[in-house]
Amino acid sequence: MCTSHDHPQGEAAQAGAARRSFLRATALLGAAATAGVALPAVAEAAPRSSGRPDPESRRFTIAVMPDTQYLFDGPSIDKAPVEASLRYLLEHGRDENIVFLSHLGDLTQNGAKDEFAAIGEAFGILDHRGVGYSVLAGNHDVRSSTDDQRGSTAYLDAFGPQRFRGKPTFGGASPDGYNTFHLFRAAGREWMVLALDWRLSAKGYAWARDVLAQHPKTPVVLTTHELVVEDDSLSSYGQQLWDRLIADHDQIFLTLNGHYWPAGRATRKNAAGNEVHLHLTNYQNRYFGGAAMIRLYRFDLDRNVIDVETVSPWILGRAAKGINELERQEIELSGDTDRFSVGIDFAARFSGFDPVPVRPARPASRMLVPGTVAYWRFDGHGDGTAVSGTVRDLSGRGNDLTLVTVGGGTLNWSADHHPDQPGHGSLEFQGFTSPLKGAYLRTVDGAPLNSATFRAGYTIEAFYRLPADWDPSHHAWSGVVSRTGTGGAAGKTGDDPDEPLATLSLSNDREPQWAMRPLNQEGIATNWGQETPLETWWHVAVVNDGRHTTLYVEGCPVVRNPKAVAVGITSVGLPWLLGGYEYAGKIDQILHGRLGDVRIVERALPVTSFMNR
Repeated sequence: MCTSHDHPQGEAAQAGAARRSFLRATALLGAAATAGVALPAVAEAAPRSSGRPDPESRRFTIAVMPDTQYLFDGPSIDKAPVEASLRYLLEHGRDENIVFLSHLGDLTQNGAKDEFAAIGEAFGILDHRGVGYSVLAGNHDVRSSTDDQRGSTAYLDAFGPQRFRGKPTFGGASPDGYNTFHLFRAAGREWMVLALDWRLSAKGYAWARDVLAQHPKTPVVLTTHELVVEDDSLSSYGQQLWDRLIADHDQIFLTLNGHYWPAGRATRKNAAGNEVHLHLTNYQNRYFGGAAMIRLYRFDLDRNVIDVETVSPWILGRAAKGINELERQEIELSGDTDRFSVGIDFAARFSGFDPVPVRPARPASRMLVPGTVAYWRFDGHGDGTAVSGTVRDLSGRGNDLTLVTVGGGTLNWSADHHPDQPGHGSLEFQGFTSPLKGAYLRTVDGAPLNSATFRAGYTIEAFYRLPADWDPSHHAWSGVVSRTGTGGAAGKTGDDPDEPLATLSLSNDREPQWAMRPLNQEGIATNWGQETPLETWWHVAVVNDGRHTTLYVEGCPVVRNPKAVAVGITSVGLPWLLGGYEYAGKIDQILHGRLGDVRIVERALPVTSFMNR
């Protein structure tokens, strides 16, 4: 699978990749939509779910439903909006990969038995299908002056632990029954929703800490009724919850609460120095008491982002009968606090409590696949010490490297390496132009590689990383791997005859470029990659199957791969360079960055055989 290293950072008020997927799914693409999916009138009529969530997919959704109290207020009970939202979760459970729903409290207005009976019946839609969800008590569900030691209530009768026992996602409840935790599998790992009461007692805090201690490697979404009061501000109770629980538990990376309006967000750093995203969502002040709007938190662990969308399935369902202007505005909310993206490097964020195991180094012998003609790796040396003498070719073919210095430059060993690199080490090049200075490596005179033409195909692989001070005015067009000798010397004068016969270089925009003269062409054939960001390790591979050449970055083929037939690589018997680039037969540029393992194979390798696999 292709992997990306360009991760968004922080929260951005921008649409994610899944933007408007809800509306696409229901064929409603605009405020003027007048047709949609009519929702069943009763719970039993809900269509059959299209399947269980995929627990291994790196894209999944957590649904959130805030305060529904105005829909369950004495004689004006209307459960249709809630049922519409819950049916949506069933209808789109598979295509959205919805793994869980969290209600944020204030299910009812008065905490009355008949109100809970109505909303309890609505949630039966999920109970009948075994869908995982959590609820918690808000200040309107219980006496607001009490904490979780209040004893029995209508809330507890309807949504106490007895309702969840036996469900696959139910982890357990506090002895009082008002606090619960829920576990589900998504993106190949376990996640937790910790659903906490309106007001925690000392016993409640102790229980929550114990739950976290029993699941030390599980990332946690904490839900409660009150925490954030407005953008960048916590309520007094929210501050207490932060101080007594959230700040000291690095597992909690996201909190969700209702109670206040309008919606808002805050970000704080916990005791471990990591960001915790705290979100307030509540729409009871809007049309039809919020119409049971739901938030969709779409996690994408490949893109390292959570895309958030806020929609009203009930209003969408009514569109078939025609809706007015007010309702159209409520189909989907698009303000900065209602539709946004949160950038999280999940592996880095969770590394403090569940570090990703470091991939061990692999023996050089395992990298010597059939056809390997050169393999250089740079581990086993003191970090920061200078390179001297000969760097051996581990293929055993005799393509050893010697050091060449320019302007008094040096070349150093480094322990830094690509996380998927076989050898745990690299070379640190310090090239600079105006004046030219640095050091590079070249194959020894008489090395078999110098005269190889690769008529049957080839694979050239390398790992590289450019530092933060990389500057195109001084470092552009340096070679990662290149072959010396010019087109003019080979009798090929098409294009610029002073260009080298082959070079894998980095452009002024840090794009990897493979430019070379095939045996069957007069001119230069060029493959172009995309910009590769600084301070990130990259794997690049050039593969020729005897007829066509493909450039890969992190195992992904680039867009600009020429279709013309290209056979072999022209040679005039001169050396290859690592970290150097010649023009008109003279060294012209030296790499500024780190170079990891380099391997050359005299046949085309599949992506599955690359060194980063």
